[in-house]
Amino acid sequence: MSERPRVVIVDDHHLFRAGVRAELGAEVEVVGDAGTVEAAVATIRERRPDVVLLDVHMPDGGGVEVIRRVSSDGEGPRFLALSVSDAAEDVIAVIRAGARGYVTKTISGAELAGAVRSVAGGDAVFSPRLAGFVLDAFAGEPHHASAPTAQELEIEQLTPREREVLRHIARGYMYKEVAQRLGISVKTVEAHVSAVLRKLQLSSRHELSRWAVERQLVTLDGPAAGA
Repeated sequence: MSERPRVVIVDDHHLFRAGVRAELGAEVEVVGDAGTVEAAVATIRERRPDVVLLDVHMPDGGGVEVIRRVSSDGEGPRFLALSVSDAAEDVIAVIRAGARGYVTKTISGAELAGAVRSVAGGDAVFSPRLAGFVLDAFAGEPHHASAPTAQELEIEQLTPREREVLRHIARGYMYKEVAQRLGISVKTVEAHVSAVLRKLQLSSRHELSRWAVERQLVTLDGPAAGA
């Protein structure tokens, strides 16, 4: 999405909220923050954000309670869990409640801003390896409204630019060619490729190409002149 998503930060530690606000910088518009479930619900209802960055564990109920109460109002924001916990039960509980993603607090500021924008645009976002918990939990529930498919979970954790770079790399273009075609620097291409490899837990361009072909993101026709 082109406009900056409006965000509310919910965490029971004031210093952490301030730190997240600073890390997000100009990528998003932070319109409020809260440290309790009650304050979070009131702030979300008043500020009407696009995305709520939500801590999973808080003394008075936590993220699942916030989602439950806000969702009962009808159409509301999208929720992205931001937690120190990477326990399977925490991930599954908040996704079942209706969150569109779950990232851990080891995430960088730039990655978090990208995750917020992705969730605001309707994508699902997960820190590496957490997606597996969700897939396992929903394996027997193919029609569950909150259960994205395996392919959706894998692809949607990539930003739109990362997907673009992935398609070019998978078709056999070199970094310099990708940079020229997309109007970005070679270093930026390298950074995107590194991010994609890390998110997908792959180790080489060959694995990346095979991954993209298997998911029908590209075909094995190689770079075409004028393409």
